[in-house]
Amino acid sequence: MFSYQPPPHEGLDILYEDKYLLVVNKPAGLLSVPGRGADKQDCMISRVQATHPNALIVHRLDMSTSGILVLALDKETHRELSKQFQERKVSKQYIAIVKGQPKKNEGMIDKPMTCDWPNRPKQIISEKQGKQAQTRYKILEYFAQNNTSRLLLTPITGRTHQLRLHCQFIGHPILGDQLYADSETKIMAKRLLLHSTSICFKHPNNHDNLNISCPSTF
Repeated sequence: MFSYQPPPHEGLDILYEDKYLLVVNKPAGLLSVPGRGADKQDCMISRVQATHPNALIVHRLDMSTSGILVLALDKETHRELSKQFQERKVSKQYIAIVKGQPKKNEGMIDKPMTCDWPNRPKQIISEKQGKQAQTRYKILEYFAQNNTSRLLLTPITGRTHQLRLHCQFIGHPILGDQLYADSETKIMAKRLLLHSTSICFKHPNNHDNLNISCPSTF
């Protein structure tokens, strides 16, 4: 059991809104949906539903991850958006600060993943039992003073903890990652330095491409 201490609610940071959908910037440390127990009911969807009662969650971000979260405002929109996510027709990009500097400026991490059942919710790389998982990365900046890199991460698949595990697998864990980083990297940041910074999908009503961005604070 973890001690859940969500950030104070200071109002929704709305990135986009129309009568069909809502896009918000989820703060780090806030669950996307309620967890088990009365102490884990404060979450992004409950905060949104306080002002948008019909809002429905379309996808999730890890509690520790900040950034773009898309919500539908009616059931038909929810079905259409969910289908786009399931069929991998949604393009997403993340910013992460990782320990060290990858040898190549950009590349693809292609390693199958599965749940580490004795240590849930932790995930592991498994060539035999894992499901396909692919992540593109690109170095945006290297910080020599503390030997860290800012990466642009583009998930091709959407596995649980995919970006966190893939970065750890190539030897460059994300700063502040309490599940996958080594002890030194865990304390290099007060939070997980992973942020959903951009998303692109077709609007479920007019079918125009909708591009939404949300710069990271780190």
